[in-house]
Amino acid sequence: MRLTKSTDIALRIVMRLAVDETDHLVSSNPTTREVAEVMGVQYTHAAKVVAQLQHLGVVVARRGRGGGLALAETRRSVSVGWLVRRLEGEGDVVDCEGDAPCPLSAACRLRQALRQAQEAFYASLDPLSVEDLVADPTGPVLLSLRLR
Repeated sequence: MRLTKSTDIALRIVMRLAVDETDHLVSSNPTTREVAEVMGVQYTHAAKVVAQLQHLGVVVARRGRGGGLALAETRRSVSVGWLVRRLEGEGDVVDCEGDAPCPLSAACRLRQALRQAQEAFYASLDPLSVEDLVADPTGPVLLSLRLR
């Protein structure tokens, strides 16, 4: 199973915001640009991902003075499996019905096996929360990546 670049960026942003909430040295919420810089991603990609995270209710973004990004209330406890499912979408691992439909689709056992494997992948992420992802040793490393 391979995650899209957008999901990777989203998870990194959520982790950064989760660890920022626990750090009393952070006086304000970071901007999308600041988080993108610290996490090593392009601003345009980060902005699209932040919009998606807002739509999912995971991130709150405020404009203007005192604005910035923050995790929505209680989102530190959100399941990583739930989040990855929403970010990746409900599609199949392979596209059997695309532009050139697979000639085996009427009698294929592979498609079901891949669906089961995909669900097992997500199920293995279900018990993890965002808070779990930022526990030691990850949290201190994230905090060492200071916003400028």
